[in-house]
Amino acid sequence: MYRSVHTSTASQEQEVAVSQERSQLFRSAKKPLSLFLGCLMLTFGLLKFVNPTISGWFTVQIAQSHLPHAAILMGKVGELVTGLLFLLPWFRSRQAGWEDRILLLACSSLFLVMLVAIYVHLQPGVPAEVLPLGIKPPVIPLFVLLLNGTVAIRAWKDRQITHAESAGRSRQIFA
Repeated sequence: MYRSVHTSTASQEQEVAVSQERSQLFRSAKKPLSLFLGCLMLTFGLLKFVNPTISGWFTVQIAQSHLPHAAILMGKVGELVTGLLFLLPWFRSRQAGWEDRILLLACSSLFLVMLVAIYVHLQPGVPAEVLPLGIKPPVIPLFVLLLNGTVAIRAWKDRQITHAESAGRSRQIFA
């Protein structure tokens, strides 16, 4: 009986170690993933303004999806703003927790952009030739959503930690 309790404790310690290792992996992935997503969105947003071929493809995507004409400009600006939001926390230092708030805003924006991208990919009238890499199934938007979710979860957890620490400091000051 003592042996099973001892084994259970060792097993729990191992689970805690694995959980801490996984947490560190997520924490260390937040910055490179957010920089990647920021560069990706900013690049494609800019290309839609300056490259006539890509701009034409985007116009066809929106038109064939039966979205309003205003969605063309909104999509281009949305990608640029989303890209800048992902990059902003890493080039401008502020008070603790500010970066995570901006990243959560960026993740929310990217979530909406990718929902529209998935919708466009699923429209039968949109030809594969005007989609990224000519891939009709929404593989790319779903992959970007996966990366986005990874950043959002880590930013949310870091924001909670920062909030809890600042609340603890406030209680100590006023106690």
